[in-house]
Amino acid sequence: MEVQGRIKLVGETQTFGTNGFRKREVVVTTEEQYPQHIMIEFVQDKTDLLNNFQVGQQVKISINLRGREWTNPQGEVKYFNSIQGWRIEAVQQEASGDMPPMPPAEAFEPANGLNEEDHDDLPF
Repeated sequence: MEVQGRIKLVGETQTFGTNGFRKREVVVTTEEQYPQHIMIEFVQDKTDLLNNFQVGQQVKISINLRGREWTNPQGEVKYFNSIQGWRIEAVQQEASGDMPPMPPAEAFEPANGLNEEDHDDLPF
């Protein structure tokens, strides 16, 4: 699955427990009629993927949905969900307006001027 939007927040890397579990969170705001602020966590070595991204940048993040079951000390079963990112890439802004995109310069022939014999072919 993928989430696309603009980065609202990039958190610091957090380390938990004696085994050094690492987690880093990013919040992405979707750009739709009703924008959503989606918190996505990157864990372990994936936390470094966020180093090159900053607030305001348009991104596409590949995610996995994670769910787990937990039984509290009173014996009640609880369920938790998380969104875990595993890839992030910048999205290029598209040109706005009704104009079609401009072809590359190589698609045009050079304008080398008129041929010598073409300049005097008018009937008057």
